[in-house]
Amino acid sequence: MAGPGPTIVLLPAWGSGHFMSALEAGKRLLVAGGGAVSLTVLVMQAPTEIEASVVEAHVRREAASGLDITFRRLPAVEHPNGCEATEEFMSRYVERHARHVKAAIAALVSPVAAVVVDLFFTPLLDAAHELSLPAYVYFASTGAFLALMLRLPELRDDLTVGFAGLEGSVDVPGLPPVPPSYMPVCLVNKTVKNYDWFEYHGRRFTEAKGIIVNSSVELEGAVLAAIADGRCTPGERPVPAIHAIGPVIWFDTTTPPEQPHECVRWLDAQPPASVVFLCFGSIGYLDAEQVTEVAAGLERSGHRFLWVLRGAPAGGVRYPTDADLGELLPEGFMETTSVRGMVWPRWAPQKDILGHAAVGGFVTHCGWNSVLESLWFGVPMATWPLYGEQHLNAFEVVASMGVAVELRRRRTTTTVAKDGDEARSFVEAAEVERAVRRLMPQGGGSEEGRKAREKAAEMSAACRKAVEEGGSSHAALQRLVREIVAGHTRPE
Repeated sequence: MAGPGPTIVLLPAWGSGHFMSALEAGKRLLVAGGGAVSLTVLVMQAPTEIEASVVEAHVRREAASGLDITFRRLPAVEHPNGCEATEEFMSRYVERHARHVKAAIAALVSPVAAVVVDLFFTPLLDAAHELSLPAYVYFASTGAFLALMLRLPELRDDLTVGFAGLEGSVDVPGLPPVPPSYMPVCLVNKTVKNYDWFEYHGRRFTEAKGIIVNSSVELEGAVLAAIADGRCTPGERPVPAIHAIGPVIWFDTTTPPEQPHECVRWLDAQPPASVVFLCFGSIGYLDAEQVTEVAAGLERSGHRFLWVLRGAPAGGVRYPTDADLGELLPEGFMETTSVRGMVWPRWAPQKDILGHAAVGGFVTHCGWNSVLESLWFGVPMATWPLYGEQHLNAFEVVASMGVAVELRRRRTTTTVAKDGDEARSFVEAAEVERAVRRLMPQGGGSEEGRKAREKAAEMSAACRKAVEEGGSSHAALQRLVREIVAGHTRPE
């Protein structure tokens, strides 16, 4: 009697943008394998109650999906102390799981075909190496950020205190010259340990058998080619194979459809491509002074808008709270704009909104998942990066992809703390008005906006074609699965 078939072990990070992207990629590997492999997900205890509850909700839903996925929870570990930023905390927290991960993998009955870890989980590559298992990194961000991370050891010698004081531009192979102001916030200050950790992860990427990237040759062909050609790692170890299988976008197909969300019902009453949508991600928010400027800019623009406005975090957590609109918005704003605008103070179904025919533009924080969702539906963007690698994403979608218009910001200060890196930038009302008018087609728009709309429509078609049978990402996924299935071994 034959024993159990091989399994792919997936170790996703707990943040929703990472967890669901990695899990969706794992599901695609499962489907592409045609029953030849199963998926085993090792779930770390998220460090906060809110994050843990979100992960548990995802696990419960996917466990009931009927796919061949097994979830195994890892033992809890103590939190590291004295961390200066989120990425340092995450990296040190992950390090403490290494022995538990090795034990969990070694205890599996199924032979392990491969181990796939999140981009911040490279300390766990040791467990795969010690068990003589092929290991892959799942990179949930852009090829451009991967290229930059691979270059960090070389760039270190050119920096004194960080990118903020750098003259000229930064060379990210495959992109136009990048101004220092578009460097990721998490890397701006080299004196903070965060730079060290990103450099550490970038070095360890080269130990993997392959890097699975949530992108495609249609989106980032030049960057992906530069990485594969070794232009990001001169003199270093050869970069492993790059598998661009994106866009990887998660759509909830397990939950029965309910009555359309209130935001969607409001959009149903608006003309096609007439609404600009403003949303800043799962941890993005604006302070009261900035809210006043946005409100004034939207009011003066004359355009229809749907604004997801969240309140500042409270109680020591990173996530925004439901906004008190009466307290945050200027007096009279709701009444003045009630005919053409909606302000929503809580979570909103972003993919449903971006996929609605009434939405013609997206003012976004440029998180990569949000960018991919916008491109999937062909919605052009105005860029308002806030944290993480979003500034580099913003540069890329404007200067390289041409699918967005720049929303000019005045960066004031940058703070680095355990709860995240944050670039305090300020956007004046006149710039909000200008960006919305340029982006939207009504009232004439602008040549830049017209080109962004055309390019976004082209990218939408290209993204969908890439993941269909015969597309570049579909082919990359098939090659990856064949490689994994052909080379699987049982752990000792």
